[in-house]
Amino acid sequence: MPASFPKALPMVSGILNINKPGGLSSFQVVAAVRRLTRERKVGHGGTLDPAATGVLPVFLNHATRLVEYFFDTRKAYCARIVLGATTDSYDAEGNFLTRSDPSGVTREQVEEALRSFQGEIDQIPPMHSALKHQGQRLYSLARAGIEVERAPRRIKIFDIRLVDWDPPALSIQVECGKGTYMRSIAHDLGQKLGCGAYQERLIRIEDGPFSIEDGLTLEELEAACREGYWRDLVLPMDEVLLQWQAVILNKAGQDAFLQGQPLNLKPPRKTSRPPSGSPFCRVYSGGGDLLAVARLDPYTGVCQPQKVLYP
Repeated sequence: MPASFPKALPMVSGILNINKPGGLSSFQVVAAVRRLTRERKVGHGGTLDPAATGVLPVFLNHATRLVEYFFDTRKAYCARIVLGATTDSYDAEGNFLTRSDPSGVTREQVEEALRSFQGEIDQIPPMHSALKHQGQRLYSLARAGIEVERAPRRIKIFDIRLVDWDPPALSIQVECGKGTYMRSIAHDLGQKLGCGAYQERLIRIEDGPFSIEDGLTLEELEAACREGYWRDLVLPMDEVLLQWQAVILNKAGQDAFLQGQPLNLKPPRKTSRPPSGSPFCRVYSGGGDLLAVARLDPYTGVCQPQKVLYP
């Protein structure tokens, strides 16, 4: 690291929209951000495989306490899939298991097969994943040559479509909910078509409010750190909460709330949930600082502290 970096300033809390490069794990990207910014507490908002690229939100300091509320966001991916072969990891990083001739597969057959993924579906996770079986990571078992039965998990595909057809390869764009394995979609597509398939390349183009067009490369972050303006690139903590109702407190209400006392607010409307459709709301000081995440009872208007961001 160049010795000309500026001296450390008081810590900053917020989010960096990092455009992750291929070849690095999400943990390695977090380590690079920590090293470049010299911020102590850094975490990411959703793992990307080392070979994958694209949007990786990185949370700094107090913002790391909001990561758990970020996992339910919609995500969008662009995946390149190769027909005619399967691998043990369902992607190009694995060992090839089978090969076949996919020349008889047509564009129309691919589009029809893709439609079967639309909506809520059951998906079996790949063995090469971080899920646990009897306390062990599946990828650890897979590396030891052990395959175990995996229970299907319910996922939601909001949209899936073919964006490029270049047989035996094709590209799809997918908008999905949490817990979706794109590698499994590639594998399952090959099974439906009867020729096998694996994922050759994956790009996450959107994750909640973050898009790849606004993403920051590690090289760009390094330049910003060297020149002393990286803090200008940090997004506010509440960027991931803007779909929730906001509550602004006066000084007396703020002091009571931060001591754990619930607030009695006017019920927002006669409905089973607040207007956002979420049981949570974001709580601000009169000066506009995000103080906490709270749970709001839509019937009684009682606002109960859920997670206070500052001690």
